[in-house]
Amino acid sequence: MTSTGDVEGRAGPPLWWARRRDAVVDVGLGVVSAVECAWEGVAFAGEAGVPTAVGVLFGFLVGATLVLRRRWPVAVVLVGIAVAPAAMGFLLGVVGLYTLASSEVPRRITATLASMTLAATFVVMYLRTRSDVEADHLLVVSLSGFVAVALTVPPVLFGLYIGARRRLMESLQERADSLERELSLLADRAEERAEWARKEERTRIAREMHDVVAHRVSLMVVHAAALEAIAAKDPARAAKNAALVGDMGRQALTELREMLGVLRAAEKPARPVEQRERVRPVAVALVGSFDDGPSLDALEVLVGQSRAAGMTVEMVVHGQGAAYAAEVEQTAYRVVQEALTNCHKHAPGAQVTVRLAHRDREVAMQVENGPCDGKAAEPGLPSGGNGLVGMRERVLGLGGVFVSGPTDEGGFKVSAVLPAG
Repeated sequence: MTSTGDVEGRAGPPLWWARRRDAVVDVGLGVVSAVECAWEGVAFAGEAGVPTAVGVLFGFLVGATLVLRRRWPVAVVLVGIAVAPAAMGFLLGVVGLYTLASSEVPRRITATLASMTLAATFVVMYLRTRSDVEADHLLVVSLSGFVAVALTVPPVLFGLYIGARRRLMESLQERADSLERELSLLADRAEERAEWARKEERTRIAREMHDVVAHRVSLMVVHAAALEAIAAKDPARAAKNAALVGDMGRQALTELREMLGVLRAAEKPARPVEQRERVRPVAVALVGSFDDGPSLDALEVLVGQSRAAGMTVEMVVHGQGAAYAAEVEQTAYRVVQEALTNCHKHAPGAQVTVRLAHRDREVAMQVENGPCDGKAAEPGLPSGGNGLVGMRERVLGLGGVFVSGPTDEGGFKVSAVLPAG
């Protein structure tokens, strides 16, 4: 109900009940109250000197106002106070006070009307008792006070209790609804995070497979092209290139088997405790096993493979090597590997320089190629356009800096700086 006694969210009169049961209860109380007041109206008509029919009709109308107790509780109580001198409306007064106290009417209004009802009942009871019986004045006052309190205080207290209980239940229901909405929102967010984790996992797996396979296959294609060109002219060199192609293929297959083995191992069902303790996705188990991955010590071998494929590569190292984190060394290796692969694809016959600089708290690497000499044939290697993107993601993921772009001499340069920790 509102401060005026109206019930929120309910239609106007006469259909102001929220439930059919409420309507049945109110109509039943209204009928009982109307019959009671009509019966009491007979005595009122005799005292007032009016026709009995008028007194009965008046009492019936007064008692029937109890039907409106949920809609206008203040009005019902005022009617009960108004007819108190006529000694009618016992049920009307008691039920009206209860409804008023249990509604959302301001407490100051409830206290005022309850006090008026108490005073009116006391005065009427005192006057009628004093005129009907001859007794001690103190006894009359005590009896009148007792009846006034008995007819006023219990309905008000019970109404206050029911109203407070109703508001508590509504508050608990609102909290439950709010918690349900929050849980639904958290579930949606958890699903979004899970979807994001799955996308990140797929991206990392694709990046790792690209780094592992693309370089080996690119070298195999370069050697195969050279083998085709010199097969008839230089059988010895052709045999050497064929052996290199075989070695490259075997290395690529070995690395693929290792990656697939990690994926299959990650698919084994874990016990509930292990599932709770697993905080990293499968991709981290795959990509994040840095201790088993390549390191900066393998750069010489990597550069040697490109030289064996016919590329002119110079490697320059500045500073003294230090103990870097495993993920830093693997990322640095992958950046150089991908840059050399791009040189095989897009700059055949160009001179390439690989620079590695060890600094206090960081390691820097740069792969720069000059312009193509125009003599070497294009190997025809396909390009997915993800090499630079993958390198940038790796470097930025470790808090490093990545820069790539063409040089003034017509070549291309890839630079990256990684923190040592």
